[in-house]
Amino acid sequence: MVEAARARRGKGRSDDRRSADQLFDRELDHLPPEARWREWMHRVEATIFAASEPVNRETLARVVGKTCSIDLLIDDIREELRGRPYDLVAVAGGFRHLTRPAYADAIRSAFGTAGGGNGRAVDLTQPDVLVLMCIAYFQPITRAELSSFFAKEISRDLIGHLRGAKLIASGPRSPTPGAPYTYVTTKEFLLEFGLDTLRDLPDFEALEDAGLLSKEKLLAGDIMPGFSDSDRDDVSEPDI
Repeated sequence: MVEAARARRGKGRSDDRRSADQLFDRELDHLPPEARWREWMHRVEATIFAASEPVNRETLARVVGKTCSIDLLIDDIREELRGRPYDLVAVAGGFRHLTRPAYADAIRSAFGTAGGGNGRAVDLTQPDVLVLMCIAYFQPITRAELSSFFAKEISRDLIGHLRGAKLIASGPRSPTPGAPYTYVTTKEFLLEFGLDTLRDLPDFEALEDAGLLSKEKLLAGDIMPGFSDSDRDDVSEPDI
């Protein structure tokens, strides 16, 4: 009896949602084309503004007509925001409002961080960033393989810090002897660094041209130009 009542209530809520969805006018055929497009723009921007996480295209498609191009709407919204201190940015597979980097100092002065949901939420040291960069480029990768890049043991504490910050997660087990866990980056990593997908990572050629990374030195254990011995000591702590 109780289960049947719950099922009826659940079905009633589902029916109500479907009914409300059917009443929602996506197509706006009664409006002239320019007004229709403007209303779609407002719906998309309002949906993104109200969301706590990036909103993907599939979600945005629920509030506009079937023939509407989400990408063209986003382009028009961004054009209107050109003179504003914030923008609509593609990140982690969706779209979100982010303040422009030029206002980071003002936000930091106001809140003590680069804040407003835009700033670096995780306290990362240079060794953290370097290990995270290796994981991003070479994932899935084991801790032993990371250690070989640095020519020094990468501590479990450092890996634990990155996992605790939800920037990395366990990947598939390696086919090497012992089947150790590998590590991969996460959606939070994309959010933290403002990337839409991993394809947005700078390529090695760009990093080498900027003098920030040498693949040959990386694979040889000399991870970065200017990566001092004192920095290397911070990277590694013996496992207990």
